[in-house]
Amino acid sequence: MAGGSDAGVATLSCAHCGKPAHLQCPKCVELKLPREGAAFCSQDCFKASWSSHKSVHLKAKLSAVGPASSEQSSASPNDGWRYCVRKGQGRTPKIPHFDWTGTLRPYPISEMRKVPAEIDKPDWAFDGMPKIEPISDLQHVVEIKTPEQIEKMRETCRIAREVLDAAARVIRPGVTTDEIDEVVHNATIAAGGYPSPLNYNFFPKSCCTSVNEVICHGIPDARKLEDGDIVNIDVTVYYKGVHGDLNETYFVGNVDEASRQLVQCTYECLEKAIAIVKPGVRFREIGEVINRHASMSGFSVVRSYCGHGIGELFHCAPNIPHYARNKSVGVMKAGQTFTIEPMINAGVWRDRMWPDGWTAVTTDGKRSAQFEHTLLVTETGVEVLTARLPSSPNVFPWLSS
Repeated sequence: MAGGSDAGVATLSCAHCGKPAHLQCPKCVELKLPREGAAFCSQDCFKASWSSHKSVHLKAKLSAVGPASSEQSSASPNDGWRYCVRKGQGRTPKIPHFDWTGTLRPYPISEMRKVPAEIDKPDWAFDGMPKIEPISDLQHVVEIKTPEQIEKMRETCRIAREVLDAAARVIRPGVTTDEIDEVVHNATIAAGGYPSPLNYNFFPKSCCTSVNEVICHGIPDARKLEDGDIVNIDVTVYYKGVHGDLNETYFVGNVDEASRQLVQCTYECLEKAIAIVKPGVRFREIGEVINRHASMSGFSVVRSYCGHGIGELFHCAPNIPHYARNKSVGVMKAGQTFTIEPMINAGVWRDRMWPDGWTAVTTDGKRSAQFEHTLLVTETGVEVLTARLPSSPNVFPWLSS
């Protein structure tokens, strides 16, 4: 650690605990990085933050070689749009080489959208790196929310629902997923929130849009939705210090019967899982319920991604696997909040990662669907914090029959 004079650093806050900081990371000084985020109040805080803080240095070195922003100076589709690589930290003008599993291909993405200064932001908003989340005790202990936290969660989750509904209303053939991302971004900002995915571990957009064989974490881009596609939109909003997370899979125009059955089965998997949520139920039982319903319909359950605890942290304990015979530990207790978000495939359950480092696709190129809610365990059962509203668009035929 390099000691700094009181005059230059006294107004800075410790990147770990927030106390006044008088010490600087020596590597940050060497790389001439901004003092904000590199200041610490003690050696102990510096050591505690090292596992997450050291990635600042890697990002700086990558930027020195070729900063992503320099390749992306315009929002015009003909000038500045690039393909995403290096898990969001890089851009390239040519489509990456890859053994694509299905017919879908990535398209160029636009520049990262701006968030007004007055919006409250999570700690990754500026440099792409969550700092509190990876080292929090809540990665290992399931938090029981206070009444105040629960009320904030209700408010934030309702905003997230309204944002997702706004996105659902613009889905039609010819609309790009980048345009959907713009709707999500603007609706979130208008409500006073921050789109949680934006710059989370360098994710370059404000929501995830997963089309056809994409299982999850698809990056909104310049591709136009086509008649017969299915598209999942995953929205998370950060508001008043807490996150609210949900997603739904939608039909684009006229969709074949097999895709309709897949999407409806996935919806039913989530509903059946929610129905067992109450105090005393083991988390692992969620996967048994989902796997049973999916397999009876001839579909498979993705194993690489799971539901998660949520609140002041975007992702924390508990992990909620969606497949049978999983090893998830713990039981549900009143006051816990977590997501259930089954990903159901028409073919095999295995996945592959695109060169962008985010987009997970089915290995056989067959379609995948997903639905998600943020849930609160109550004394008598469950409250779906992201439940559909009377104003939510009527887009699922089975809800009308």
